[in-house]
Amino acid sequence: MKTFWLTLATGFGFGFAPVASGTFGTLVGIPIVWLIGTYLTANWLFVASIFVLMIGIKAADVAEKHWGKSDDGRIVIDEILGYMVAMYLIPVSWQALIWAFFIFRFFDIVKIWPARQIDQQVPGGKGVMLDDLAAGVYSCAVMHILHALGLF
Repeated sequence: MKTFWLTLATGFGFGFAPVASGTFGTLVGIPIVWLIGTYLTANWLFVASIFVLMIGIKAADVAEKHWGKSDDGRIVIDEILGYMVAMYLIPVSWQALIWAFFIFRFFDIVKIWPARQIDQQVPGGKGVMLDDLAAGVYSCAVMHILHALGLF
């Protein structure tokens, strides 16, 4: 069972990238969002995001205990969640997918309030997941502004 949770936590192994594991983890979110956005409705992206949040908390907890390190870089399920949230209610196009990728990576790295506080003060899988959820919400707001401006 531990292997199952570690596989999810590492984004099916993308978290083992030798550099920029968070960036590689975010890439896993692109086909997920594309598939949901192309074949289902925004409600399904919301449901999928809640599902990833819930299993991500458990997966990140298992991974932290396994590697003995808080928010280990190999844990990337949080980046997948953040990217999914960034694309909520945004029409799926290649331009939007690319914009969301870079905007989310920016907010995930910079960690503006409250993401930094969550990252530093909320322990375990909840902290791992919630700081990227915050970055995803910021990214989603910017994505909606850019969409309203007609950039994609």
